[in-house]
Amino acid sequence: MSDADERSTPLVDEAMKKAAVAWVGVPGGPAYALWCVPLEGALFVVSGPGEQPAPGLADATRAEVTLRGDHGGRIVTWPADVTRLAPGTEHWETIAPLVAAKRLNAPGPAADLVARWAAEGCALNRLAPAGDPASGTALPTGSLAESPRGATVVRATRKPFRLHRVRRR
Repeated sequence: MSDADERSTPLVDEAMKKAAVAWVGVPGGPAYALWCVPLEGALFVVSGPGEQPAPGLADATRAEVTLRGDHGGRIVTWPADVTRLAPGTEHWETIAPLVAAKRLNAPGPAADLVARWAAEGCALNRLAPAGDPASGTALPTGSLAESPRGATVVRATRKPFRLHRVRRR
C-alpha cells in the first residue's frame, strides 16, 4: 500500500471513482473545473496547448480538489500532492495511453494524442490525496461563487431573425 493510499478515506476513494470533473485550485489561484481520469487511487489531469487550461497546476506541488456527488453538489474537498509525469518515463508510458483513451472528442487515436501531449509540452499531473478531507458539516455553507473572470472576447449583436416581412399599413 502506498503512502497516498494511507492518507485517503472511503469517501474520497468513492468520489474519485465516480469523478469525471473535479474543481482543482492551486495555492493563490481560483479553482478550475477540469476533466479527470481516476486511476491508481488518484486523479489524472491533462492541461496545456490544445487541452484544458489549468493555470499554475503544471508547476504546483500541492492543490485542493473538490468533488461533487450524484446530486450535483459538493461532497468532499481534499488536499492533494501534485506530481507531473514526464514523457518517456515508465509511469508516463503506462498512464498516458489510459488517460488518452478516456479523452472525449479526441482528435485522432490515443497513441497520436499521447505523442502530441509529449511534443507540445502538455502537463499530465497526478493528484493524490495528501491530508484530511473536508466533508459534511465541515464544508462551507455559504456560496463560494466568484464573479465571472474578465475576457477579451466580444460578441457582435445580431439583428433578430424574421421569418417573413411584416407589412405596415
